[in-house]
Amino acid sequence: MRLALLSLSLFLALPGFAQERKSKAHVSANGIYSVQLVQEAPGKCRVEMRKESGPAWQFEGCIGTVDDYYFASNDGERFWLLRPLVEKGTKALVEKKGKRKIVRVPAWANATVAELYDRTGQKLQEMRLQNFLKGSRELGEVRQMKAHFKWLEGTLGIPGKGPRLTDDEKVEFEAVGAKTYRLSFSS
Repeated sequence: MRLALLSLSLFLALPGFAQERKSKAHVSANGIYSVQLVQEAPGKCRVEMRKESGPAWQFEGCIGTVDDYYFASNDGERFWLLRPLVEKGTKALVEKKGKRKIVRVPAWANATVAELYDRTGQKLQEMRLQNFLKGSRELGEVRQMKAHFKWLEGTLGIPGKGPRLTDDEKVEFEAVGAKTYRLSFSS
């Protein structure tokens, strides 16, 4: 019995037999393109942009995870990545306001939560949590975990509307305890 279980676990652990996982595909505002991350095995991924008629382009690389949100531009040349579950940053921040007042910002507020990429996988823009949430009241709404935090309404059990693509080609979302934000595909 033990030998059979060991054989089965070795068989399943072989790289060629790992189960492929995919992120949810989101369609562009004009309905022509969709983008998603495909994870073939741990550390082996590709980003795929598809057209109604089939593949448009793809590149190899693990940008984000299958649990993140990917949004395609209307021309299929760019995509936004939103990370609802973010590893806490470690870079301490001190922000100066005015001539004398110093505001201390938690290190995790410096973590990247949104990124804009082109079809080659080049990062064109990145947004950190502090770009959306400012002040201790808003940062206090972030759901803290041991090594990660949750910040995006409508995801991971946080009430609210989930991230979406608007008819005018903007990625729209609500951060916890804050207003609605919109990201454009032009950098």
